[in-house]
Amino acid sequence: SIFVDVIRGVPMIVLAYFIYFGVPYCLNNMMGFNFTLTALQAGTVCLALNCGAYMAEIIRAGILSVDPGQMEAARSLGLPYSRAMIRVVLPQAIRTMIPSIINQFIITLKDTSILSVIGFPELVNTAKNVVANSFMSFQTWGIVAVMYLIVITILSKVAKIVERRLNRGRK
Repeated sequence: SIFVDVIRGVPMIVLAYFIYFGVPYCLNNMMGFNFTLTALQAGTVCLALNCGAYMAEIIRAGILSVDPGQMEAARSLGLPYSRAMIRVVLPQAIRTMIPSIINQFIITLKDTSILSVIGFPELVNTAKNVVANSFMSFQTWGIVAVMYLIVITILSKVAKIVERRLNRGRK
């Protein structure tokens, strides 16, 4: 709960700066290590922490969305807690979680552009380098926008298809 609240409460750019600059500083000056992180390593850790916090909430909400009577019924039939969770609760919870999980992946993909501030080798950072070398700002940023639009649109369509298929049997 504390992890989720802290990570979700801190802007991603602050988290990226903290991991890239703060963690090595603390380890080097306070602990005496000779520790460095590349932008790729720091960016990956930042994305993993951020996405993990939001995914934990999605999964928690999905499990809580299942009627508690389902668990009670499974337990009354003699299933142990873990088996009842795996066989009864999670299949129902996953149906409600899938759209949110796909949406979180889309958000995480968009959030990679924030990590360009620490030199994370992603699309926006690459575009900045191209603009600096070619002075073709409008065309470069237009291409980047179209690339993001294509990928995000495809993922959004996939999310809608999956959601429609999952909701077929529901009323």
